[in-house]
Parts: sequence; C-alpha cells; structure tokens
Amino acid sequence: MRRALTGSLRARLLWFLLAAIVLAAGAQALVAYRTVLAEADDIFDYHMQQMALSLRAGLPPSAAVGGIGTGEQNFDFVVQVWTAEGVRIFESAEEAALPQLAVLGFADVHARGTTYRVFSMQTRGLVIQVAQDMAARRHMAGTLALRTIAPVALMAPLLMLVVWWVVSRSLAPVARVRKQVASRQADDLSPVSEENLPEEVRPLVQELNLLFDRVRHAFDAQKHFVADAAHELRSPLAALKLQVQGLQRAPDDASRDLAVSRLVAGIDRATRLVEQMLALARHEASMAAGAKPEPVDLSEVARLAVSDAVAAAQARGIDIGIAHADAAVVNGQPEALRMLLRNLLENAIKYTPIEGRVDIGITRQGDAAELTVDDSGPGLPPDERERVLDRFYRSGETQAPGSGLGLAIVKSIADLHGATVALDQSPSLGGLRVLVRFPADRGV
Repeated sequence: MRRALTGSLRARLLWFLLAAIVLAAGAQALVAYRTVLAEADDIFDYHMQQMALSLRAGLPPSAAVGGIGTGEQNFDFVVQVWTAEGVRIFESAEEAALPQLAVLGFADVHARGTTYRVFSMQTRGLVIQVAQDMAARRHMAGTLALRTIAPVALMAPLLMLVVWWVVSRSLAPVARVRKQVASRQADDLSPVSEENLPEEVRPLVQELNLLFDRVRHAFDAQKHFVADAAHELRSPLAALKLQVQGLQRAPDDASRDLAVSRLVAGIDRATRLVEQMLALARHEASMAAGAKPEPVDLSEVARLAVSDAVAAAQARGIDIGIAHADAAVVNGQPEALRMLLRNLLENAIKYTPIEGRVDIGITRQGDAAELTVDDSGPGLPPDERERVLDRFYRSGETQAPGSGLGLAIVKSIADLHGATVALDQSPSLGGLRVLVRFPADRGV
C-alpha cells in the first residue's frame, strides 16, 4: 500500500481525494450536529418557557396536586411546582422529582444519571420548574446530522468514479510522453511533443527537450571532432613517417641534421594541431553543457593574452601591445576569452612580417563592447574573410605554417558568448583587423 502511494501519482491522487471526501463528510456532519443542537436548544428553551408561563395562571396558590400516574409517565418534559416554603405541590410524573433550585431562569442540573435543562420561574408565592432531558436533544441533533450526510455517503462511490475518470484523463498526456520516451532508440534525441500537456507538466517536458538538445549538440560536436581528427591527423602522421624514413636513409651528417630539423618541425606542427583540436572540442563541449557565465574584465584578459604571446612576438621583432582599452566588463568565461584573444594574437604574429606591429583595442559602446586585433601583415582578400572562420581552411596566399583551426576556435568561443566575429582591413596598420563584438545583453 505504501509503495503504491509513493510510486503511482494516480493512486496517490485517488487516495488523497477519497480522504478529502471522508474528511469533508465528517466535518459536515460535525457542523450539522452542532448547528442542529444549538437550534434545538433555542427552540426547546422557548417551549419550556412558554409551558411555565401557561401554568402560571392555572395553579391555585397552595394546593397539592398529584401526578399523571405511572402508566402514563413521560419523562421528556418534567413539570414541578414548589411553594415558597419548599413544599412540592405538583409533579408531572411519579418518580420524576428533581432537586429544588434556588436560581430562577435556565440552568443545567445533573440528576437521575443524566443532565436536565431546567427553567424556573416564581409567581404568586409558587415556583414553577419545567425540565427536559438533554439526551432527547442530542438524539434529535444526531438524527438530523445523519440525514444530512446520508446523501454524501450514498454519492461517495459515484464521486470516486468521477474522480478516477478525471484523474485518468488528466494524466493521459503524461502517459503519452512516457510511452514516447520509452519507445525511443538510444540515438533518438528529437524533441518530445508538448501537445495538450497540462501547465504543470509542460515545463518538465520543455526542460527535457532542452536536455535532449544539449546532448544532441554534444554528440554532434563529438562526431565532428572524431571526423576532423581522423581527416586532419592523417596527413601530419604520414609526413612524420616520411621524415623518419628520410632520417634513416640520410647518407651523411648534414643530411641527417636536415632530416632531424624537419622531423622536429613536423612534430611541433602535429603537437600544435592536436592542442588546437582539443581546445576546439573542449569549448564546443562547454557550449553544449551551457556553462554559467561570470563578469570578465576585457582589459585583464588583454593583459594576460599579451603576456602569453609576447615571447613569440619578440622572437620575430614584432611590436605587440594594447593601443587603447576602455573599461569594459562582459559576462562570460575568463579562460575561454583568454584563449580567444591568444589565438587572435598568435594568428596575427604568425602572418605579420618581421619588425611588424600588432595592436589590441577595447572599445565600449553603451552596454556593448568591442575587441579588435589589428596587424601590419598582408591581410586577407575579401572573398576569403568568411571562409577562414571554417575549420582547417587556410588562405592560399599565406606562407606561414598552421592548422587552420585558430580562427575556428575564435568563432567557437565567440558563439559561446553570443558575440560576433568580423574580418576587415585594418584602418590603422593596413593589415587584417579582427573585430569581436559582444552584444548589450552580455555587458555588465
């Protein structure tokens, strides 16, 4: 029983509604009993008072009168008359005597093993008492209360059938959703239908659909990563194999040194490719998981990214720094934004000629914020500025080595933060400008 109540919503509702019906019937019976009893007290008290007043004019001042006899005794009402000296001169029935009361008016008296309601009044030197057993009043009130709840008791089975039908119809959409989810294959992550769902269940199904959507994005990101890894790692590994074979066939030390340098460069390129692919997969997983954002100061991100890239810039004699920085704070993930800017700087350093220049700019426009990276390199043709944001795409005019993932990672992190990435010609340095614009709802 307890397991059924905790496991089945239908059984729980039915039992709770049955208990509510029973409690309501009991409360109605109690209220009816109390109400009828109070009304009966008022009515019978009035009758007792009128009975005493009617006897006032018909009794002699001091004449002893006998009762009605044992064969006609009726103890619902008891009438007694006393003289001022305390002598009882009248009783309505034999053996129905009640103790004399000195208090005039209404009073409750315990006698003969029960409680009597007594009304006393004094007139012409006599005291008239009219009494009634309270059990008669309680019996009448109980009878009327039972008559009140009898229709409810008779209608209870019908009420339970109606409740069962209503609960079953109300829970039918829930059963439909359960069947939809239970009949699915493991790879079926399509949304669950929200048609005709009650308001209490619709938010649960909506959250379930959002979960399916996040899981689907995570699976898609995993599939893309595996496919990209299988495609892109094939060439570097084949190149490394050829370089190792060239090292084995080197006839002299000079050839061997050249083969070793090529092998080291190939290993570095493969390592960088794997690092970037893992970074891209990690941030796509963050997008699918919906990581919670926090306030991030773009100036601090810029300083950290410059410190990461300054060594590579100095090695090529490139002047790198922050040209201007407004106070701008956005909602996002600090490490992801640092990687975004670091990839932009690495990409700019890689394609900027020796003794060139790379500038970072942070501009605040109302609640929105813009992050720019300008370089003095050759730039990009207009028809390639959108394509370089795709994975593994590299411009055909560039000579610098790379994997084609740097700007793809920037695009992925920008999407994670609801930002947009635009490429254009740098108005200050003449090379490429990358503009990352954070919308107003991302600003703090």
